[in-house]
Amino acid sequence: MKLAYTMASERGDTDLLLQRLANDLAGRGIKCCGTVQINSERADAGPCDMDVRVLPHGAVLRISQDLGALARGCRLDPAALETAVGLVATGLSSGADLLIINKFGKHEAEGRGFRDIIAKAVEMDIPVLVGLNILNQPAFETFAEGLAIPLPPEPAALMAWVEEVTAPTVLMV
Repeated sequence: MKLAYTMASERGDTDLLLQRLANDLAGRGIKCCGTVQINSERADAGPCDMDVRVLPHGAVLRISQDLGALARGCRLDPAALETAVGLVATGLSSGADLLIINKFGKHEAEGRGFRDIIAKAVEMDIPVLVGLNILNQPAFETFAEGLAIPLPPEPAALMAWVEEVTAPTVLMV
């Protein structure tokens, strides 16, 4: 199984790391499927807006809801997330060298979101790289059955893993 995850310590750093990786991989001709998150600061100093870009060159979808300045709790728009899941499923069925999922979040921890897409990619022997936060790490480790590889949140480490798992296998005759 080719399943790995990375976690950066600062808020938004995992998103930036995976977004840069996806751009670098596209420049190298590696076909990535999945999502990367784009956070945009807001002029009203409220929480950032969250968008996902569907890889490789797909739609950018707003996945956060504006619940108002005093709102607390999750701002994720579940319908927008499921739209992204559907687009990624379509892309994955067209073939990919790598699946990148910006976050194994609360929805995935509860059995929804990108969870089935991750499992399908693993079943198809497509390498998977997932962004993770400490809150959802126990659920991810249960889901991955202890088989996921932790990667340091460093561009060189992620690139080395991707190169290793996407390298063509040499058949011995």
